[in-house]
Amino acid sequence: MQLRSDAVRCGIPRAPHRSLLKADGLTDEELKRPLVAVFNSRNDIIPGHNNLDKICEAVKAGIYMAGGVPFEISTIGVCDGIAMNHDGMHYSLVSREAIADSFECAVQGHAFDAAVCIPNCDKIVPGMLLGALRVNIPTVFVSGGPMLPGHQPGCSQGATTDLNTLFDGAGQVAAGTMTEEELKYFEDTACPTCGSCSGMFTANSMNCLCEALGIALPGNGTIPAVYSERLRLAKHAGMKVMELLEKGICIKDIITEAAIHNAMECDMAFGGSTNTVLHLTAIAQEAGHPITMDDWDAASARTPHLVKLQPSGPRPLIDLYAVGGVPVVMHELGEAGLLDRSALTVMGTMDEYLANCTKPADGEVCRTHDNPFSKVGALRVLHGNVAPNGGIVKKSAVDPSMLTHTGPARCFDSEEQACEAIFAGKINPGDVVVIRYEGPAGGPGMREMLTPTSAIVGMGLSKSVALLTDGRFSGASKGPCVGHISPEAAAGGPIALIQDGDQITVDIEGGAITLHVDDDEMAPAVRPSSRRPPSTTMACWPSTPSWFPPQTRERMCHERTQAR
Repeated sequence: MQLRSDAVRCGIPRAPHRSLLKADGLTDEELKRPLVAVFNSRNDIIPGHNNLDKICEAVKAGIYMAGGVPFEISTIGVCDGIAMNHDGMHYSLVSREAIADSFECAVQGHAFDAAVCIPNCDKIVPGMLLGALRVNIPTVFVSGGPMLPGHQPGCSQGATTDLNTLFDGAGQVAAGTMTEEELKYFEDTACPTCGSCSGMFTANSMNCLCEALGIALPGNGTIPAVYSERLRLAKHAGMKVMELLEKGICIKDIITEAAIHNAMECDMAFGGSTNTVLHLTAIAQEAGHPITMDDWDAASARTPHLVKLQPSGPRPLIDLYAVGGVPVVMHELGEAGLLDRSALTVMGTMDEYLANCTKPADGEVCRTHDNPFSKVGALRVLHGNVAPNGGIVKKSAVDPSMLTHTGPARCFDSEEQACEAIFAGKINPGDVVVIRYEGPAGGPGMREMLTPTSAIVGMGLSKSVALLTDGRFSGASKGPCVGHISPEAAAGGPIALIQDGDQITVDIEGGAITLHVDDDEMAPAVRPSSRRPPSTTMACWPSTPSWFPPQTRERMCHERTQAR
């Protein structure tokens, strides 16, 4: 079998190349084997990534057992939770492209024959996917797995906690419904292990979608990070990529139009993050099977919502693992005739996958297709005169009372301005918070708005206040929050023309956002767009933000003085 790595291993002209590989410790015997990249995003700061060294060693063992020679390659990663609500969030989404570029450079530069990708969080998964599609070699994905959830005080079972508990808690402290001591307890316990955050947030959504796309083994998205089963999965991933190499199956043979269809169906069924719309759309484009917002809207209309995990419901991701994981969801979609069975997976054909990897839904964590939580998907596309090119909302995380809401606009030209107002108690029930100039160009970088959405929840306003933004949301965001509004304000979108007090209707059921202003009044000459103030970042803020409760500001100032 002719291999890509022949370009660096074979023939007299390649003696220098072999010498460099021998400097890595390779033997002549190993130089006769395929060379496999193990693309690892392990680092010390992201809790979803600090266990990836163990995953990597297991993957390499699997590759070696199956006759390949593994080489670990490192890439960057950004933790969205740590990057949230300060200058760091400008760098989060763009890191996806940096990761894709680094994958392409490393694989093409060294003529690898195949690759195993070890991501876990947010932009790392789609970044590696985009890079893998560019080089189109046999590729398998295996994530680091989700963390275990935390628990309420004195409880080892029952209600669980997660990172969202802290973001909501900051708003509750500001509202006086939670003490700083209670918040400290959750700070210490809500993220109890390594792994990606324990709900169906962006990281876990993307890792589950890797299964739906067919490029990961069953369990990739749901086996907890701390379970030994995760290490066995990693070894099998290493062995599986060698099988794909032997069969000549590359990633574009798997990520086809059928695979994209199946991923969109699964996303709607298990209620993934709104960020999946960004990522899967980019992945589909790179794979040569582009999709549009109309395609997302159609998927939502035909797909039942089968799973309600945090933030849509109270259950952590481990509950889906306990009943069979993503394969159970795919089984139900298959029973409903919603899967494209022409899709190929790392397990074989879709029929083979469904026959060998699935079982019926339990009816509680995962509903049956004929008894769903909702007859339509968890995500909803909205249009209207505020968003001519569309916006997206996680409908499954919206209280039914807020599926239709009309109220006066409260406009802010940055996330920081909005947070100041929310935490200061200046947002009233009934308001529609508008945060603009946070889109891809306006941010720049399309920042996530988890802090303001969680603050609204924590302040007890999620059943009376809607939020619109040309930025995006964390997978943990919940409530009537519509993001990705396009065109963005920086591109001259109508969102830039909204003024305080304008009446806006957010009709999630009807799929529309309507600004109740006459069309002739919306001309820029009549109603100039807002002007963004000079860039304000958390780094420029006072050392203690003014919206913190007075007792908190006083304590932080004291601690800072003592530290000096």
